[in-house]
Amino acid sequence: MTRPPLLDLRDVTKTFSMGGMLSRRHVGAVNGVSFALSAEKPEIFTIIGESGSGKTTLARMILGNEVPTSGEVLFEGENIAERRGAARLAFMARVQPIFQNPFEAFNPLKRVDRYLASTARRFLGARSRAETETPMDEALRKVGLSLKEVSGRFPHELSGGQLQRVAVARALISKPRVIVADEPVSMVDASLRMAIVNLFRRLRDELGVTIIYITHDLATAYYISDRLIIMQKGYVVEMGPARPILDAPRHPYSQLLKRSVLSFDESGAGQIKPSGRDEVDLTAESLIAGRLEPAEDGRFVRLSKPILEPRQTAGAL
Repeated sequence: MTRPPLLDLRDVTKTFSMGGMLSRRHVGAVNGVSFALSAEKPEIFTIIGESGSGKTTLARMILGNEVPTSGEVLFEGENIAERRGAARLAFMARVQPIFQNPFEAFNPLKRVDRYLASTARRFLGARSRAETETPMDEALRKVGLSLKEVSGRFPHELSGGQLQRVAVARALISKPRVIVADEPVSMVDASLRMAIVNLFRRLRDELGVTIIYITHDLATAYYISDRLIIMQKGYVVEMGPARPILDAPRHPYSQLLKRSVLSFDESGAGQIKPSGRDEVDLTAESLIAGRLEPAEDGRFVRLSKPILEPRQTAGAL
């Protein structure tokens, strides 16, 4: 029997209601997103987009923190929205988050080893000191730290890079199949970013963990991604193998993102706003109203269609 995908998103849409009773409007944060991650081969799957593209809302639905307005998110063949009690806890152990700012993820008045201990007790059922501290130390050593280094220390006593590695270690204690990392290097010094992204590669290669890497940073995405999707205003506009897409993006929005990365020649002039931004914004509605269509190199690109086309086809994959 063929194993179901590790994670399977099927035409997932999330709409939020805004305003009062007389002025209520609906905003589509995520529109018709579909993709699947293999249970056989771990990978780094990257979600790229600028602020407001829907990538964080998509991550929250993958983690089960938001329920889709329509569509399904399946983990190992089961709808995560239907998991309750022990099944919900088991899912949380298998799919772990890493957040953007480690200094906000940890209470400044709480020692960091207490977070690790509570994770071991919650997901592993640890009771004794040895049962609690052994998986804590094992997880910390996988990220280049040890329990002795962090025991008794408060978040402010660690560097940003150390604290982010503690966050990764906390996620590893429950032996997850998937880690959802939302902008995990954006608050870390540039000198430490490569250490974090190299750590994700090791988790994939040595521990078999699939990483969902959420970012607006094309440089790190190019370095570590196996596959990716690029999102614009809640829609996937390009999807497929990372290197071909980032080397030669096809969709106008993808091309804009690539042009937004400053070259060394441009850095002295401070040229941050790329040409083409206005054109992409003006045509966004007609672009996102298209369909993702396959290209010859394994990617899918959302093709532009007239804006008067029926909107029910907008999210189809």
